[in-house]
Amino acid sequence: MRKATMLFALMLITASVFSQKFKPLFNGKDLNGWTIHGTEKWYVENGELVCESGPDKQYGYLSTDKNYKNFILELKFKLEANGNSGVFIRSGIDGTKINGWQVEVAPPDMHTGGIYESYGRGWLIQPKPEDEKALKGTEWNTMKIEVNGDEVTSYVNGTKMVYLKDEKIGAGQGFIALQIHDGGGIKVRWKDIRIKSLDK
Repeated sequence: MRKATMLFALMLITASVFSQKFKPLFNGKDLNGWTIHGTEKWYVENGELVCESGPDKQYGYLSTDKNYKNFILELKFKLEANGNSGVFIRSGIDGTKINGWQVEVAPPDMHTGGIYESYGRGWLIQPKPEDEKALKGTEWNTMKIEVNGDEVTSYVNGTKMVYLKDEKIGAGQGFIALQIHDGGGIKVRWKDIRIKSLDK
């Protein structure tokens, strides 16, 4: 009887884990569920989310309306012009001053997949030079970000870019956000943005 009870409990736990499915964060139609910060351009075109520098050439952010703690985030991005951008995790913002951690999205050999702490410690970890070759210039790229407790792992086109265990990140809370870097001339396309919660 005890074995049967344990087996049933294990089945319930397994079912609970696998019931957590990926859910879309971007509906392909509009910016519902997201908030714009700053004067840079965020719009939907041909089912894709586009970020583009505006006339002010300042930092811009598009944040989720909800906070996310532990999750797997998957998306596709295309660096159409000077793609200095990024994906922020567990972040907050005041105006356009963001606090949190950025998984870098940038042109070749500029550390896509690395983790940068804004207004804090700066670069925490960068990919190895040989791993940076996983980025496909101006083609569509896939990115996966796993955030669980104090651990963050990033992947680009199936290549593991970095793994970081950090106590400060572990204590962090907040939204997910996409970035436009300052300086102007930036245009990045995003699509197939989806998330799976790892919270119990």
